[in-house]
Amino acid sequence: MADAEKAVLGPLVGAIDQGTSSTRFLVFNPKTADLLNYHQVQIKQEFPKEGWVEEDPKEILESVYDCIEKTCEKLGQQSIDVSNIKAIGVTNQRETTIVWDKVTGEPLYNAVVWLDLRTQSTVESLNKSISVSNNFVKTKTGLPISTYFSAVKLHWLINNVRKVQKAIEDGRALFGTVDSWLIWNMTGGVQGGVHCTDVTNASRTMLFNIHSLQWDEELCNFFGIPMSILPRIRSSSEIYGLMKTGALEGVPISGCLGDQSAALVGQLCLQDGQAKNTYGTGCFLLCNTGQKCVTSEHGLLTTVAYKLGREEPVYYALEGSVAIAGAVVSWLKDNIQIIKASKEIENLAEKVGTSYGFYFVPAFSGLYAPYWDPSARGIICGLTQFTNKCHIAFAALEAVCFQAREILDAMNRDCGIPLTHLQVDGGMTENKILMQLQADILCIPVVKPAMPETTALGAAMAAGAAEGVSVWSLDPKDLSLVQMEKFEPQINAEESEVRYSTWKQAVMKSMGWVMTETVEPSIFSSLSLGIYVVSSMVILIGARYI
Repeated sequence: MADAEKAVLGPLVGAIDQGTSSTRFLVFNPKTADLLNYHQVQIKQEFPKEGWVEEDPKEILESVYDCIEKTCEKLGQQSIDVSNIKAIGVTNQRETTIVWDKVTGEPLYNAVVWLDLRTQSTVESLNKSISVSNNFVKTKTGLPISTYFSAVKLHWLINNVRKVQKAIEDGRALFGTVDSWLIWNMTGGVQGGVHCTDVTNASRTMLFNIHSLQWDEELCNFFGIPMSILPRIRSSSEIYGLMKTGALEGVPISGCLGDQSAALVGQLCLQDGQAKNTYGTGCFLLCNTGQKCVTSEHGLLTTVAYKLGREEPVYYALEGSVAIAGAVVSWLKDNIQIIKASKEIENLAEKVGTSYGFYFVPAFSGLYAPYWDPSARGIICGLTQFTNKCHIAFAALEAVCFQAREILDAMNRDCGIPLTHLQVDGGMTENKILMQLQADILCIPVVKPAMPETTALGAAMAAGAAEGVSVWSLDPKDLSLVQMEKFEPQINAEESEVRYSTWKQAVMKSMGWVMTETVEPSIFSSLSLGIYVVSSMVILIGARYI
């Protein structure tokens, strides 16, 4: 690239996209919103017990540093000077919970991932302790008490991990979601790292009052969380600190959004009533409700959408959350091994074009919106001798679409104005069979941006727009229009409704599957069992000589 062309390129903005299954660092041109280059690293998930999901915080951090360095090398090969990168944004998997020692910088336990179910019994007992008519948790947070959110994960760590207990007693413990862990380390760590989070990530902890935009003492007391370990609340767009290491040392970190809020911004859903659906590990439909905090009557969450500057107003969203979307494809690849690579699922599904009455409910982590049933588990229905792996692949994709239909129906009922089309993004949207299925099941067009990296784009926009950086204008007239690909429904509404109603029957069968309360055996039941075993042995021995 010639020097003159470098000058035309102007300032650039980087974005760290730390997701459940991978980490990426991407660099964008604010003038055109074009993606210039990126690098991606997969993240290993650990499953130490049934229902437990963990990741290594140090691996997460190293993956970020690795992606930054590799992306900068790639930019160098394009003759792009990395000194043009004027800001860095962070977007992350939400709710995932980390506690670390602020003196040593070491994590005190693995990151407990948002999908983790170990707190199911805690959730059940907490729900019983709270009045249905005066549910102060939902009133203050917009959230149901669920295994999904950080407060119960943090409660578990405090009550079950001695290193965490000791660090809290000694005043050395810090808590954060993944954004906090990354920003603290990248801004210096034990050498003065900034311990903060933004309003969108804070709103997913169940400890944050979405009305006052502060940590709430009543909530912290209810969940048994000391407020001293919580990060400082910041807006989604301001300078938090400077990078202290690597190729981008000295560059301000100035944007922070939970991944679904970042996708909402990246899809330019900045007006009341605009919505997007992201297909990643899970599936997340968000509808911008403006500066109005709307309470759902149909199983959706009320959450903070963004606050793009210290003095800017907070915007809210209604959210429908589905735990398992892309994760079902990973399960078919890694556990059942009917495919060797995720992209193969599209080819298998295309061979049959239907599930032939086979339905798959992938409730691996219970059911999220609109049911909020942690006791649900995955089931398959409608098996015949005719069923093969192609039908399973098709049903898995169909399950993602049916789940999206459920949260879209709830969204339409809450908002009162049905969506006329659905904007989509995320890795799974590369699957054209899935996108067509989604249009067919929703009976409305599905619209996909040509540049799919809208989550990272949203974080870059927030970082570039921050006061003191100001290289990215968020004025609607300055925002670039994004090219879209549209998928129109190709089946009639009656057929779609029949398939959807059958799916709902399958969902009902998946619910209430796991009961956490166990009855301890009494001495009498043990005695009865002993008498039974002894008498059985006597009969067997006697039978030998008859």
